Amino acid sequence: MRWTREPLLKLAKLLHTHGGFHITFVLTEFNYRRLVRSQGPEAVKGLPDFQFAAIPDGLPYSDEDATQNVPDVAVSTMKTCLAPFLSLLGKLNDGGGSSGVPPVTCIVSDAVQSFTLDAARELGIPEILFWTTSACGFLGYLSYQLLCDRGLLPLKGN
Repeated sequence: MRWTREPLLKLAKLLHTHGGFHITFVLTEFNYRRLVRSQGPEAVKGLPDFQFAAIPDGLPYSDEDATQNVPDVAVSTMKTCLAPFLSLLGKLNDGGGSSGVPPVTCIVSDAVQSFTLDAARELGIPEILFWTTSACGFLGYLSYQLLCDRGLLPLKGN
């Protein structure tokens, strides 16, 4: 599956460039492999204060260059990603002292990946959810109640 990561990556780059933040951009292993295949290994090489990391999405390994089934990924990440994400945060925090990298102090996450809220709560770290929907999708969400009130949704018949 391809979550809408481009806006999050742009935000991460802006924070890094203008704010002096240390960034770890987390992808699923599937999407990490796709990024490497499409952009080359240099795409995830990173810098001392901007790196990429991957966690499993809980689905069977696939090396396909295709979109994963969105409902399957959504269910699987909600059920299986918290533990690997907490483990990654622990490694980032453990490695901070001697290498000069500060501990994780904030999580910015795609709102679809809300398991990160549980991790932030458990570790006492503030979190910002970033909703990366398109303008068309956002308009659909805004219009949903109006369409229900007018009897147009839910769809009826064939």
